[in-house]
Amino acid sequence: MSTCTKWVDEGVIACANWADKTSYQCTQWKDEGSNQCSQWADEGSNQCSQWADEGSNQCAQWAEQNCHWYSPWNCVAGWFCQAYYWVSNWVCQAYYWVANWVCQAWYWVANLVCQVFAWVVKAVCTIWSWIVKLVCKAWDTLSCLVRAIIKWFSRSRSRPQKIEHFFVLMFENRAFDHIFGFSGLKGTDAVTGQPTSVNGIDPSIDFNLDNPTNSASAKIPATTPADFCLINDGSNAQADPGHEFENVLNQLGIFKTKENGDIQTPLDYYNPATGEYPLIDNSGFFYDYKNKNNGDLKQEPAVNPEKVMDCFSPEQLPVLNKLASEFAICDNWFSSLPGPTWPNRFFIMAGTSGGIDNSPSGFDSVTGEILNGFRFENGNIFDLLDANCIEWMIFEGDEFPVSFALSGMNLNALQGRFKDFEDFKDEVSKPDFDKKFIFIEPNYGHTVTHSGDMTCGNSMHPLDDVTRGENLVKSVYEAVRNSPLWEKSMLLITFDEHGGFYDHVAPPNARDNKLSNGGVPLVVPPGDAFAAGNNHHGFKFDQFGVRVPAIVISPFVKKGTIDHTIYDHTSCPATLERLLGIKNLTNRDKNANDFLHLLSLETPRQDAPAILPDPAVSGCDVCGDDETRSSQSALMQQRQELINAKKNGIYRDREVYIEVKASNMQLGFAYIGLLKVLMTARYPDREKWKEEFKKINTRLDVAQFLVEAKLQINFKYDVFRMERESIKKMKNKS
Repeated sequence: MSTCTKWVDEGVIACANWADKTSYQCTQWKDEGSNQCSQWADEGSNQCSQWADEGSNQCAQWAEQNCHWYSPWNCVAGWFCQAYYWVSNWVCQAYYWVANWVCQAWYWVANLVCQVFAWVVKAVCTIWSWIVKLVCKAWDTLSCLVRAIIKWFSRSRSRPQKIEHFFVLMFENRAFDHIFGFSGLKGTDAVTGQPTSVNGIDPSIDFNLDNPTNSASAKIPATTPADFCLINDGSNAQADPGHEFENVLNQLGIFKTKENGDIQTPLDYYNPATGEYPLIDNSGFFYDYKNKNNGDLKQEPAVNPEKVMDCFSPEQLPVLNKLASEFAICDNWFSSLPGPTWPNRFFIMAGTSGGIDNSPSGFDSVTGEILNGFRFENGNIFDLLDANCIEWMIFEGDEFPVSFALSGMNLNALQGRFKDFEDFKDEVSKPDFDKKFIFIEPNYGHTVTHSGDMTCGNSMHPLDDVTRGENLVKSVYEAVRNSPLWEKSMLLITFDEHGGFYDHVAPPNARDNKLSNGGVPLVVPPGDAFAAGNNHHGFKFDQFGVRVPAIVISPFVKKGTIDHTIYDHTSCPATLERLLGIKNLTNRDKNANDFLHLLSLETPRQDAPAILPDPAVSGCDVCGDDETRSSQSALMQQRQELINAKKNGIYRDREVYIEVKASNMQLGFAYIGLLKVLMTARYPDREKWKEEFKKINTRLDVAQFLVEAKLQINFKYDVFRMERESIKKMKNKS
C-alpha cells in the first residue's frame, strides 16, 4: 500500500468515524429533546387535568350549596361552570398534545437533517476516496512501471534472480543448544566448503554452577533429553523460564562476590546510567531460573531448575532435525538484543525496536498516537516493500499476531494483507501467487487463561507442547515444497529469543569488534530516534542476545550445509533488502550479514524431501478445557465464567488468583485486540472499548477483554453495543 493510498484510507476512516459520532450524537440529542417534549407535555396535561378537576369540584360544591327548586338559575350556572372547566381541560389537553407532536416533529426533522448531513459527508468522503484512489493508483502504477523498467534494464546485464518468494516463520523462546545442542549434525562449511559440525554441547565443559561464584559448588551440566512441555498444572508447577531484560542480565553476565561474601548478580551491579553491558560467561541460566523470585523480578522460582539446562535429542524433534540436515543450519544466529519477545520481533520486522528493551509497557494511557500502533523513525520492512511496489502478506495463526501492533497494520488488514494460516496452503498453491515476502506468525495459544501460559498454540513456547510447533513446521514446509512456487522460494525458520534456556556461546558485544563479511562492525545500535520512555534500562543496543536456532531452506541450498556466519534477526531484512535491491532501514540491518551466499547451487535441487517425518508423540495435554478458537456461544459462556471468576475466584472448577496483575506481555496482546476491534467498532462503542482497555489491571481483566475481542473479531458481536441497545430498549419500555 502506497503512502498516498494510506493517507486516503486514514482520511476515509477518520471521516467515517466523525460521521458515526455525529449521527449518534444527533440521535442522542433527538431522543433527549423528544423525551423533554413528552415530559413537558405530560406535565402540562397533568396541570390541565388538575386545574379542571379543582375548578369542576368548586363548581359542584357551589351548585350543591346554591341550587334549589326556587333558584333553578343557580343549577344552570353550576352546570355551565362544570362544562366550562370540562371544555377548557380538553382545549388545554389538545394544546399540549399538538404542541408535543410539533415539538417531536421538530426534533425528528432536525435529526433527519443532521443524519442526512452526516450521511452526505460520509458519502462525499467515500466518493472522494474513490477518485483520489484512482489518482493514487495511476501514480503508483506509473511509479512502479518506471521502477520495473529500470530494474529490467539493470538485470539485463546481470544474472536472473533465483528467489522470488521469501517466507519467514518465527517461533517463540528456544535457545540454539536447547533445540540443536545434541543434534550431532555434520556437514559442509557454507564458507570454506570444508567438513564441519554444528557448534553444540560438550557436557564436560558446558555447565552452570549452583553458586556461580563458587567453583566447588554443584555442577549442573547441559543434558538430554528435555521435556516436550514444561507443564504448569498447579500440582507440579514448572515456571516459565525468565527472558525479560533483567533475567538475561543474570543469565549471561559474570557473577561477583560482595565484601560480606554474598553473591552479587549482574542485575545488582548493572548501571542503567552508563548502559555498559556486563562481561559475559553464560554462567547464570540455572541460578536465574532457580531464584526467579529474588530482587525486583518478583517471579515464581522453578520446581526443577535444572530443566533450563535440558536439551532435546534429535529423536524428539525429527522435523527440525530433518530440515537442518537437508538444508542449511546457522549456528551463530543471535537474537537482536538480550531481552524478550516483542522487541526482538520488532527487530526482524523493522531493524530496530524503537528503543524498547523489555516487554512494552505504558498501555495505561490510550492516546491517538498509541492507537496508531508502534511507529519507528524509518518505518518497517512492510512500509519499505510498499515504497518499492513489492507485494507482501502476513499469515496469522490466531487473532492476535504481534505484527499487527506495527503502525498502519489496521489499514493493511483492510486491504486483505492479513490471512488466516488455515488459508496458507491454498494461497501458495495458486500459480499467480505474487507475494515476495511472506511472514508467518504462529498461534500463541492461551495468552491469558490458564495463567497466561501460552499453551494450546503452536508457537513452541516453553510451557506448550513443542511437537505442536513441529506440526506447524511440517505444514509450512510441505505446502511450499509441493507448490508451484518451490523452485523460486526461500524459507527461514527461526526463534525470536531463547526463552531463558541455556546456551553455551557468548553473544557478541560491540567491544568484541566482530566484523561482517563486508568488513563493517556487526553489533551496532540501529541509530534511529526513539522516545526516552521506551528505554527502561539505559540499554545501548550494542549487545546481541542469546543464540537461537535458524534454518535456511531453498532448492538452491546444498544439502548438509552448516553456516558459522554471525547473524542476528536484522540479517533477515538485510537479506531481503539486498535480494530485492532496496535500501536498508537502520544501521543494524545495513551492517548485518545476509545469507544469500547459502543459495550456492546454480539450478534447483530435485532431491529435497516432499514429505517430512511426523512429529514425535509427546504425551502432553496442554489444551485442557479451553480451545484457542471457539464458537460464539462458547465464547459467550467463557466470558460469563470469567466475570464470575473475578467475583468468586473460581474458573472452571479451578481456583484462580483474582488480584494477580497482568504482565506487560499480556497487556500487549490485549493492545493488539483493541487495535483489531477498533477497525470495525463504531461510535460510541469505540470509546467504550478504549475505556475498558484502560481499566485492565489483572490477568482476569485481560482474559475477559480478549474473549470480548474475539467475539467482535470473529463474529461481529460487540458486547458493549449489545448491552447499550439492551439498556435503551428497557428504558423505552419503561
